[in-house]
Amino acid sequence: METTITRRPTSFRLRTDVLDKLKQNAARSNRTLNNYVESVLLDIVYREPNAETRAAIKEAKSGHNPNKLYHDVDEMFNDILNED
Repeated sequence: METTITRRPTSFRLRTDVLDKLKQNAARSNRTLNNYVESVLLDIVYREPNAETRAAIKEAKSGHNPNKLYHDVDEMFNDILNED
């Protein structure tokens, strides 16, 4: 069974440099501007990050950094070479 996707004409005001770049990307992909913009927007709207990415985002937003920070390269190498 086929489903029909309803589309509504819409207009946006875009910076000319952004519009030019969108046109270039569409042409490079051998697609119409409308098709290219719609696919970019669909990707943004419906893309869900996987569990690992969601955890990384949560960690980054928390401000907690579990990684050891080094003040210079010698300190880092000493730590690496002295691991057991």
